[in-house]
Amino acid sequence: MADEVAPPPAAPAPPTAGMLLRQAREAQGLHIAMLAANLKVPQRKLEALERDRLDELPDATFARALAQTVCRALKIDAAPVLALLPRGAGAGLEQVSAGLNTPFRDKPSAHDVAPVAVLRHPALVVVLLLLLGAAVLWFWPRSAAVPAPIAPAPAASEALPMFPPAEPASAAAAMASAPVAVAALMEEAASVAASAASAASQVVSAVLASPPAATAAGPLSVRTTAESWIEVVDAQGRSLLSRVVAPGEAVTLEGALPLRVVIGNAAATAVTFRGHPVTLVPVGTTNVARLELK
Repeated sequence: MADEVAPPPAAPAPPTAGMLLRQAREAQGLHIAMLAANLKVPQRKLEALERDRLDELPDATFARALAQTVCRALKIDAAPVLALLPRGAGAGLEQVSAGLNTPFRDKPSAHDVAPVAVLRHPALVVVLLLLLGAAVLWFWPRSAAVPAPIAPAPAASEALPMFPPAEPASAAAAMASAPVAVAALMEEAASVAASAASAASQVVSAVLASPPAATAAGPLSVRTTAESWIEVVDAQGRSLLSRVVAPGEAVTLEGALPLRVVIGNAAATAVTFRGHPVTLVPVGTTNVARLELK
């Protein structure tokens, strides 16, 4: 019986660009998701490249740019990988700068047209300018465009009232009584001036007799010999003081009366209100004093 001839071994499948990239990534123990995060590229694009499904990528130029970026990240020679990829019909790889980070979509839609692209057409820009000008003219206030009516000038007969001429006898009487009227007016003016001077002197004397104004310091003074938590709230609800006062510190406050005061360490706190010392009475067995100053 003749010896059986063994079949020749099957030829290995020729390597592809995706196979080389996948083998290099797996040899470094790098997951495809981690590689996509490092490159800031959608994982679906890397999977399509490694599986040689170039039809799922935008074009051949994009596939070559993505393959070159992956080779740079894996620190391998990109020439064997690029030799197995088809060349793009457009520009070279140096012009594909932002294509790797663009959003990946399976099918373009009508909503993908950017509003800025519409403004690039000169005809549309002219139409928009015309519509804007019409809107401005339509909403322009009409009261500013219509001038106010000019009232007619009064006639000469209406401008000044006409009085009948005075008789000679009445004119002479008026001239005779003029000095008396002037003297009466001067006497009344002198009396008014005297009364005003008297009132002014009374105001000055009242100001001089009034007590001196209060100093700039507030009516409430607090001094501590030990740490004491103090809270002061005025009648308007404003918090004038709410903190721990250090030993030896003096605080002067001023606000709308009445003032509500809470002192945490009454034994080590001295309170003065309007220049008079205030006796602090702790509440119960605590060292806390509560008082209201009016």
